[in-house]
Amino acid sequence: MNSNLKRAAIAGLVSAAMLGGGIVGATMFSATSVFAASNTGVTTNVRADASAAPGTFVSNEDPAHEATESAAREAEEDAGQRPTQP
Repeated sequence: MNSNLKRAAIAGLVSAAMLGGGIVGATMFSATSVFAASNTGVTTNVRADASAAPGTFVSNEDPAHEATESAAREAEEDAGQRPTQP
């Protein structure tokens, strides 16, 4: 095997190894960056009453909300039921 053929074969192997490593690295980096970007580490409590158990209905007693709801809905909220009335 002459010198130029050996050099071309080694260059081809090195190029293939670099391309394969780049593909694997890009795949691994993109998978971990998706999880890193979505994990903000900030937790918020979206329930109106933090002492209520999950799944327990808690009435919204905000005056702006109360002004727009019907008497039937208010009665359901006062009874501790999840409102079905508009």
